[in-house]
Amino acid sequence: MGTMRNESDLHEYLTTYPHEMAFGADDPGVLVDRWFTPDIDYRNDGFHLDRHALVAHARPARKNAESVRVEVHRALLSGDAIAAHYTLYATLRSSGPTATEICMIGRLADDGRIAEVDQLTRSVPVDGE
Repeated sequence: MGTMRNESDLHEYLTTYPHEMAFGADDPGVLVDRWFTPDIDYRNDGFHLDRHALVAHARPARKNAESVRVEVHRALLSGDAIAAHYTLYATLRSSGPTATEICMIGRLADDGRIAEVDQLTRSVPVDGE
């Protein structure tokens, strides 16, 4: 997969990518290249991540993650514009269960991969806490 043409593809990215990065057998660089353009402009809470930083982020995640699940609240795709509101649930060896609410907007390249992402996140109570 890796290219997005409709909201179902965006939903697949939102739910598949975090799991692949945490537990996948593929090299993180292969996964990043599947979903993002080489010149990805990824901003998370104002911090810029380029391709190299996205790949580097996977290595510690693979050591620390015990489980990852995404609940998509809304995913929209119109032309080259994408937007999503979702919650990422994870259980980490270092800190236990976490939940992060994410609002994302972005832009797709002509080939359907993500070229730009802007995300705002906030920690939310984990179910049952």
